[in-house]
Amino acid sequence: MPLNKHIMGLFRDENRVVSAVEALKSTGYQFIRVNTPFPSHKIMEALKLKKSKVGWFTLCGGIIGFLGGFGLAIFAATRWNLIVDGKPIIAIVPFVVVGFEATILCAVFGNVLGLITQARIPSSKWLNHYDPRCSGEHFGILAACEAEEEEGLKEFFQQQGGEVKVFD
Repeated sequence: MPLNKHIMGLFRDENRVVSAVEALKSTGYQFIRVNTPFPSHKIMEALKLKKSKVGWFTLCGGIIGFLGGFGLAIFAATRWNLIVDGKPIIAIVPFVVVGFEATILCAVFGNVLGLITQARIPSSKWLNHYDPRCSGEHFGILAACEAEEEEGLKEFFQQQGGEVKVFD
């Protein structure tokens, strides 16, 4: 079985990238990734990526933080019974402040943890298949195909209006 060939189509126009991504998905070639010099909403919509799960990490961190902060305040108050003027030992309103602060702290930790785990940072998997021009004024679409389909994929990118770079 022949090895996969990795070919990048390099484009200067964002709209051509969008149409090339949509056209590539309807072909038999394997779409791998898009490299852009700046974030693009048009390209993100064309890729139709799944929604991020980072928000769930933030929510879980916030809930754990609130319950932990509230529980810590209750524990501290019941451990050292400081009765002042007959007020209850477990007073809800002051403990909400501690719970709120712990919510913010743990939500930030959850967010950072979610970002690191879901974004797969750092990822050096595709460094060998990167063109430095994608950091300047070019958009790059990386696709893979079997060795005998190489000419067809090159022709596809040229028909879409892009330059072609073949990786070994």
